[in-house]
Amino acid sequence: MLLRLDHLVIAVPDPDAAAAELERVVGLACTGGGRHPTWGTHNRLAWLGDTYVELIGLFDPSLAPGGAVSGVVLRALEAGRVGLVSYALATDDVDGDHARLVAGGSPLAEPETRSRTRPDGEVVSWRAAYAELGPAEPPFIVQHEPVGAEWGDAARAAREAFVHPLGGPARVVGLEIPVPDVAAASAAYARTVGLQVDSESATAHVGEQSVRLIPGRPLDDPAVVVVEIVGGDGTHRRDVDAVGVRWRLEG
Repeated sequence: MLLRLDHLVIAVPDPDAAAAELERVVGLACTGGGRHPTWGTHNRLAWLGDTYVELIGLFDPSLAPGGAVSGVVLRALEAGRVGLVSYALATDDVDGDHARLVAGGSPLAEPETRSRTRPDGEVVSWRAAYAELGPAEPPFIVQHEPVGAEWGDAARAAREAFVHPLGGPARVVGLEIPVPDVAAASAAYARTVGLQVDSESATAHVGEQSVRLIPGRPLDDPAVVVVEIVGGDGTHRRDVDAVGVRWRLEG
């Protein structure tokens, strides 16, 4: 079953510099990251509850064409573009969801087991199923191994309470994605990952979060990430641009 927005893939030339920008401009701190040696990518992660922002760049572009995510990052950076290039939906049954979706005509490929090595040496593992990725394409689906320093119970509780520099714990409540053709994108979302986009509001829901498709030019027009400051006093409401994305802060 699809549970929530899992993570947002933001292509950047330098993940460390992007992490510093995200904290300075938006007030969201990156507290994790690591390397994907097979695909030549490295990242910094900002956790907002169980949804995280992945600032991802390339340390070896020659390896990037071999991976679904690294490939879309490579295409963006080679074009001199920065911003949201894809995102993932979390599932608690990637194999079952994949079988159900493919039976209905989804182009998702077979789930793959992937991993990343953290700076502390721990290997984080997950399984994911991909179709064609891109800033206007439907998301992919991912299931994390629920153990260790990122997905164990203690880690999840700690990040739920983590106070970001913007003034408190934060969570992603919505995502707005520019697409050239909302009707065509809506049909692709339904076919690929089973998300039903309402024809009037152009909005789909996954768990307690929303995804809205808006007319626009991907990467020319920024995607919008709606962030709720948990327990905020209403003084933090603003839109701010950083790392090629518009951050809509609420609370």
